[in-house]
Parts: sequence; C-alpha cells; structure tokens
Amino acid sequence: MKYAEWPLGAPVNITWEITHRCNLRCTHCLSASSEASPGELGYDECRAVADELAALKVFEINFGGGEPLLCDYFLPLLRYIHAKGIVTCISTNGTALTDEAVALFTGNPLVNVQVSLDGATPAVNDAIRGEGTYDRIIRGIARLAGRGFPLSINTVVTSVNFRQLDAMKELAKTYGASLRVSRFRPSGRARQSWDRLRLSGEQLRELSGWLGDDPSILTGDSFFAISADGRRQLGLDMCGAAKMTACIDPVGGVYPCAFLQAGEFRGGNLRETSFRQIWDGSAVFKAFRNLSPAACRACPRFDKCHGGCPAVAYFVSHDLNSADPECLASWDAASLKVKAQNSKL
Repeated sequence: MKYAEWPLGAPVNITWEITHRCNLRCTHCLSASSEASPGELGYDECRAVADELAALKVFEINFGGGEPLLCDYFLPLLRYIHAKGIVTCISTNGTALTDEAVALFTGNPLVNVQVSLDGATPAVNDAIRGEGTYDRIIRGIARLAGRGFPLSINTVVTSVNFRQLDAMKELAKTYGASLRVSRFRPSGRARQSWDRLRLSGEQLRELSGWLGDDPSILTGDSFFAISADGRRQLGLDMCGAAKMTACIDPVGGVYPCAFLQAGEFRGGNLRETSFRQIWDGSAVFKAFRNLSPAACRACPRFDKCHGGCPAVAYFVSHDLNSADPECLASWDAASLKVKAQNSKL
C-alpha cells in the first residue's frame, strides 16, 4: 500500500536544524550556515514544538544546523526533550564541545552523537572544512570516545576524500566509533562546489561495491539508489521524505527533507500552523507521498529504489520527475551509451 493511501500518523524521526549559526564554512554545507538567521525560534517556542512532537510520539529528533552546540539554549532543550523520552542524535563538528555538553552526553541512553570529519588526513579534511579543522575535530572526537553512548564519524563522500574511505573506517575504529557515510548533494553552499566535488560514474560504481562488502558502514536512506541489492536490506529502499521523516528549520519552517529547504517545498511554519496540520494536510507533503518519477517507472529496479533521491534530481534538473542522476541504473545506462558512441568512432 502506498504511503499516500496509508500515511503514518507522525514521522519516525525529525531533522531539526536548531540554528544556522556555525563556526565553520564547509564547502558542502547543505544549508550554507554561517550566522544565525533573523527570527530563529526561541527557547519557549522550541519547548512547545518538543511538546507537540512528543504528543505525536515521534521516536527520534536529529539535531543539526549550523552547529547546534552554538545555540545558547540547546543543552537545556535537550534535557527537556530527554525528560519526554525522545531519542536524540546530535550532529556536530566537534569543535564547540563544553564540559557541560560532554557530561550531558555521557552514559545517556537517549543520546547518539555524530561528528563530521571529511578526511583521514588534515590536507584532505581541511580542503573541505577549513584550515586547521582536522586537529580541532579530532580533539573533539577524543573527548567523546568511550563515554557510553553511540558515537559515529560522518563523512560526506566527495571526489576529494573518496580514496580515504578505508582509512576513515580505521580511524573511526581507533576511537570506538562507527563510520557513517553521507551522499554529497547539491543543496545549500554545495551547489557551488557540485561539479568539483561530485563523484564520477566509476567512483559511484566502486562506492557501491565498497558499501556492499562491509555492512558495518552506516548510511542514510539515500544510498539505496547507488547500492547493490543486498545493501538495501539494511535500510529503507525509498526516499523517506514526508513518509518517515521531515525537517524543521531554525525559524520554524517545515519541509519534507533537510536537503529540500527551498520555498516551493515549505509545508508550513510552526509559528502559524501545528506540525500535525502540516504533516496531515500540506499539499507539498501529499505530493511527496505520491512521488513516482516518470523517468523511472519503466526501470526494472524501480521497486527497489522508487526513483532515488529527489533532492539530487531536483537541484540537478529542476524536475522532481527526473531520475536521481547518480542512480545505479542511470549511470549504467550512461556508461553503455558512451561505449556505444565510442564504438562508432
């Protein structure tokens, strides 16, 4: 049964970008974070949002930004949310940790921490995240290691760090952490570096094999389109936007996905409309539940990826009905086309 015919009563998890304030200027930032946006939700407003999400029985809130630890009321808000029994995942660059934050995370069964690092060496990481950031991030990871909560290192896979994935895996092990890899998407600041940092077809093929060989590598639900069939058994085999998840931005805007924070995809604002009303009634959310890219329906793999990542498709082609340009089937077809053309030369 389609999600459009049987929508969940609430998302399983929410991505909540608590602030756009950030102390780094990463070239692939999904929200182009730098300074706090005017009119970001205040503490009392955030508590009211948390109350509604708890009432809806949302299982997990994934906090990001910006850098969430630079939000003045973030730690009190975490305590408030934990008191309601909601699991939290904190995505941080690891450079703004305080003793208070480390103490709050330590041994906390409702905490997961994900630290962003984009290279196994300073030269590779710093080319993406800024000069001197590797050493600062590693110090943060060391402070969090062995503290009694799940710790992961998150790496956005780009052409710059692609050859360091094995080294990243070994680095994570030294700190008792998992390695989580994320797809590079052309949203936010990353639109300006998409052509330079995106993977080639051959690299995508190699990445698919690498993921298939090691089920311990964590991924988001966007790798189904560029992974071999066995890998899909580890997670969702379709885009979860508006079906399993949603995104709240720092000023209360609600979107199907953190990578589609454009005006045309805003389902509503929590200062004006309840989350329940947006989740149940937003035209944008209903459209995403019915999304079935025309370019993909005849593909024999359609029932295994359902069109791939619409965020990548949209920002590359400006058309949600187009295929994910990094889909396994798409780049296989492109490769065959090039070979056919070359054979005629």
